[in-house]
Amino acid sequence: MPVSDGYIDFVRDLLAAFEPLRFKRMFGGAGVYSNEVFFAILVDDVLYLKVDEQTRGDYESQGLRPLTYRKKNGRTATMSYYPVPADILEDPEALTAWTREALEAANRAARRSTVRR
Repeated sequence: MPVSDGYIDFVRDLLAAFEPLRFKRMFGGAGVYSNEVFFAILVDDVLYLKVDEQTRGDYESQGLRPLTYRKKNGRTATMSYYPVPADILEDPEALTAWTREALEAANRAARRSTVRR
């Protein structure tokens, strides 16, 4: 199921501290950018934040699993994005901290990508 316009508006309100935000529709979902940094994905009206080796444990310790999808060849691909726990969504201070960590993870990934080029 694609992400709804209402959910995009909901997430925009939740993450207002990270403006300017841009939502780019893709593959039925939407990518979320702050200052051109791709740090979150909305799929099926669920917010997923970018993780890396430094932040993944916070999500896994809560029993969360990464975003996966089925590729055209039938294989499953796993992305470095995890769903935000419900209690974090309901706590503005905690959500701000988790979002800041996702932005940092996205920036680290971008720096690694630039170095490899």
